Amino acid sequence: MEEESGAAAAAAAAEEIRRLPAEVNWEMLDKSRFFVLGAALFSGVSAALYPAVVVKTHLQVAPPPAAATATAAAILRRDGPRGFYRGFGASLAGTVPARALYMAALEATKSSVGSAAVRLGVSEPAASAAASAAAGVSAAVAAQVVWTPVDVISQRLMVQTSATCRYRGGADAFRKILVADGVRGLYRGFGLSILTYAPSNAVWWSSYAMAQRFLWRVVGAERSESYPSLMAVQGASAALAGGASALVTMPLDTVKTRLQVMEADAARPTLASTMRGLLKEGGWAACYRGLGPRWGSMSLSAATMVTTYEFLKRLSAKEGSMG
Repeated sequence: MEEESGAAAAAAAAEEIRRLPAEVNWEMLDKSRFFVLGAALFSGVSAALYPAVVVKTHLQVAPPPAAATATAAAILRRDGPRGFYRGFGASLAGTVPARALYMAALEATKSSVGSAAVRLGVSEPAASAAASAAAGVSAAVAAQVVWTPVDVISQRLMVQTSATCRYRGGADAFRKILVADGVRGLYRGFGLSILTYAPSNAVWWSSYAMAQRFLWRVVGAERSESYPSLMAVQGASAALAGGASALVTMPLDTVKTRLQVMEADAARPTLASTMRGLLKEGGWAACYRGLGPRWGSMSLSAATMVTTYEFLKRLSAKEGSMG
């Protein structure tokens, strides 16, 4: 009886997965179309969400605690609308190769780990969750090779004001950081970035897959044929995963941001000294400065990025591969 009930449960799980929207995997993509369209779509999304990142960075770096609205108003009063886009050029220049690395690592790992797990006899839901988690880790590690220097440069540009303008742009910041601190200055916080984003991505992608499955069970898998329903479920799943990830990784992100923004003329900052200084300023609450903008930004970013990403994969599918 137990064997029969186990077989029935496995058959039900397989039937549920079969009824879900078809996954566009790595082998089905036209790679050149995928990367060209991806660069254009994700550049637009990054531009829309960049002001929230600027506000979050100011909150994490400034010693006296302030409300997000007060910080945004101060930036607007001091620098005008362009203050919300300081460092955007440098960020955008790095976003394209970083996104390309991220997407390539994500899709290649997800495809290979998922198929390998199924061949080893792992159930479809477990194989999907494991493949998503492994893909998230490999994508985060690959992307940080580009993203860490981009973060260091763009964050330095974000927090400087017209009155304390040390860098004339991304190229000038790159040159001055390289001269003052060498290559390690550009990779300040790299280890902490991996520590922050690798497990965060693993949790995010696996929880996104599980959230989708749960939501389709609620709304009915038969509605997956409707494109608005498909986008709504993917967006809601991504927003839930993004919000939870923001909360879990916030303290590490605050310490990482401070490490990357501190100038080299002071004593060389370390993880321990940065953490001590932060706790001295405001206790554990200081580690969560900027949580509101980061929570909103990551939830909105996740929902927008994932719906854009899934749309991009369908646009980039080879002719006949979805049939």
